[in-house]
Amino acid sequence: MIKIKNILFLAISGFLLASCVTSKKVNYMQEPGKKIPSYADTLAFEDYKLRIGDRLYVYVYSLNEKVSQMYNSGGTNASQMRQQMGQGGAYGSYDLYTYLVDDEGNIDFPTIGKIPVRGLTTREVKHRLEDELSQLLREMPGYKTVSVEVNIVQRSFSVIGIQSGQYQINKEKMTIFEALAMVGDIQEFGDRSEIKLIREIEGKTTIKTFDVRSKDIVNSEYYYIEPNDIIYIRYIPGYAFGINSAATTLGIVSSTLSFGVFIYSIVQTGINHVNKHKGGN
Repeated sequence: MIKIKNILFLAISGFLLASCVTSKKVNYMQEPGKKIPSYADTLAFEDYKLRIGDRLYVYVYSLNEKVSQMYNSGGTNASQMRQQMGQGGAYGSYDLYTYLVDDEGNIDFPTIGKIPVRGLTTREVKHRLEDELSQLLREMPGYKTVSVEVNIVQRSFSVIGIQSGQYQINKEKMTIFEALAMVGDIQEFGDRSEIKLIREIEGKTTIKTFDVRSKDIVNSEYYYIEPNDIIYIRYIPGYAFGINSAATTLGIVSSTLSFGVFIYSIVQTGINHVNKHKGGN
C-alpha cells in the first residue's frame, strides 16, 4: 500500500506542478534570453492613414459667421468633440455631421464635393480642405482665411481569444501596454509569449506575432497599436485549468491523494474479504 501511495503522490504532484503559472510566464519587461526574444530597435510611430469606412469630424474655423454656419451646422464645436473623444464616448449621435470615407476612398464635403482622402493623414486632409475652401470662398464679401480641424471618430481596437471586447482609442498614440490595461491585463492563463496582432495595411491583412514579456518590445514595431487593430490572446498551450499558487497545488495534491488512498483501502478491504472467504472454504 505504501508503494502505491508513493507512486500516486509522485504522479499527481508532477502533473499539478507542471500546470502552475510561474512568474516567468506572466511578468512583463523581462530581459531577453532563455526563451524571451530580443527585438531590433525599429520603433517608428507613423501617423494613421485613412482607410475605407473611417469617419471624420471636420470643424471649420472662420471669423465670417456665414461660413461658420455653412460648414458647422451640426452645432457641436471642436472643443466639445475633443472632450467626447477623450472620454471614449459613443459617436452614434454624430453620424449626421461626420464624413464617411466611402468605398472609393472619398468623403463628400459640402460645396466642394468628392475629396479623395484614403491613404492620407488627418493633417494632410486638413491642408487639402483649407486649400479647397480658400479657393472657393475668396470671392465671398468679407471673406477671411479659414482654418480646418480634422479628427477621426469611432477609433477602436478589438481583443479576441481568452478575452474579448472592443475598446475606444482616446488618444493619438496608444501603446500595447495601454491597450492591455484597458482590457484589464491579460488573464492569468493567457499566453503572453505569442500575441498576434491582426492589422490592415494598404488594403491587405497582415498578422504580426510577438512576445509581450520582452523588455525590447518598447523599442520595436509592435509597441504602438492602430485603430481597427485586432489583438488575439490565446490560452497557454496545455493549460486546461488554472492553478495559481503552490498552496493551491499542494491542497489539490493532498485532496486527490487522500481520495485515492480511500478508494484503494475500500478495494483492498474487499479483496482481503474475498480472499478470507476463499481460504475458509
